Amino acid sequence: MKFQSTRDQSAAKFSAAQVIKQGLAADGGLFVPESVPQLTKADIEALCGMDYPARAAFILGKYLSDYTADELLEDCQKAYAPTSFVGGAAPLYDLGDDTEVMELWHGPTAAFKDMALQIMPRLLSRALVKTGETRTALILVATSGDTGKAALEGYRDIERIKIMVFYPTGGVSTVQKLQMQTQLGDNVNVTAIYGNFDDAQTGVKRIFGNADIAAELDKNGYFLSSANSINWGRLAPQIVYYVSAYCDLLTAGRIAYGDKVNVTVPTGNFGNIFAAYLAKLMGLPLDKLICASNKNNILTDFLRTGTYDRNRAFHLTMSPSMDILISSNLERLLYFVAGPAKTADYMKQLAETGAYTVDAETKARIDESFKGYFADEADTAATIKRTMTEKNYLIDTHTAVAVSAAAQYRKETGDSRPMIVASTASPYKFAADVYTSLYGEKAESDLAALDLLSQKTGTEITYPLRGIGSRTIRFEDVVDATEMADAMFAYLKA
Repeated sequence: MKFQSTRDQSAAKFSAAQVIKQGLAADGGLFVPESVPQLTKADIEALCGMDYPARAAFILGKYLSDYTADELLEDCQKAYAPTSFVGGAAPLYDLGDDTEVMELWHGPTAAFKDMALQIMPRLLSRALVKTGETRTALILVATSGDTGKAALEGYRDIERIKIMVFYPTGGVSTVQKLQMQTQLGDNVNVTAIYGNFDDAQTGVKRIFGNADIAAELDKNGYFLSSANSINWGRLAPQIVYYVSAYCDLLTAGRIAYGDKVNVTVPTGNFGNIFAAYLAKLMGLPLDKLICASNKNNILTDFLRTGTYDRNRAFHLTMSPSMDILISSNLERLLYFVAGPAKTADYMKQLAETGAYTVDAETKARIDESFKGYFADEADTAATIKRTMTEKNYLIDTHTAVAVSAAAQYRKETGDSRPMIVASTASPYKFAADVYTSLYGEKAESDLAALDLLSQKTGTEITYPLRGIGSRTIRFEDVVDATEMADAMFAYLKA
């Protein structure tokens, strides 16, 4: 399997190891497979009899053809070990009314990013060997909260790899901030920036696209790579849990093979829901993919109108991992529905004007699979309370956005197919807002909210977050977005 840029189909093609190492295409595009491998009925039936690591190794093998089956299975067994994923990898919770919540937050940082970022560092380590790379990889990450901690944990103390994470000060939850500031490891660095996530992401992309920076890094024995979902090695593992969920429904007798199910995903950067789209293209019987947004509803507007316009107000919400106005992975969808030439033109318009409108044919192809809905702050809070009151099930703010969007879709369309709702974070990662949503009052502090939430709901604090307030803070630097490159070089020279 070879990979190419979303913006130029005639450009050079690369192996999986090369694209995992490189991250971003030289022309600024994202890497995509030259073809989409298919899952047969026999494949899915075989997957039903496997555990999660074996399922992951099988599906990744469809794309990562330069990795052996033994290598992938070994890495997946280590990545998804029960000691890391307490409670299992991507278990389903039956919420009733043909709704299954796919809990993606049982990993070491209590967020869905663990599902990819526990395996991705192992894939990159092998990629360095497979490509004959002699330099040290510098992983550069912009995060709206969860990716940063998951990447830091995944890459911690991995040989020949350093990682630096930038996050927007004031744009992440207290728990997310503490998770990053207290990160252990000799090869890690965390720096906040003044601004929002889009400022951080734009700054990282600017560093990646600067030839002088690349030359200076090379001179010092480094090269840049990414852990964001712009990297195929981060995106491919996310395909697995949609296939796994379908298999679990089959095994439980909830559906028969060929029955179509819908999926609702809370997303800001579009990577998580795009992974579901890839699963659908592979032949998994998925019907509608419901894209759930918060008050920053740029994706909702795009899916309804065909116009993507980031020239709008940016809102800080109680679901901060979705506070995004530049959805990088949308470019991959455009590639599959519009082709590389149109995609390159749309991305050029976005860079120059902050907006673009897709043509009618492209819009129609998107409509075949996607619907968009959003939940504002009041609706998010009400959904958290209603789900706990009526279902005795505690959800976080991002999952609440998805639960709300799924309900809106069903009410509007009358579609009664089984629905898989992606639950992307532990409710304890956003305990303060969950607590306020449930009880109409604020806790004394964000950290106090963890204990209060546990006491009042009778649920346990998710294991990675216990005692987080007593950990030593290591990283407190804050810089302007224009100073990110300087901060990076200062870290490497320290």
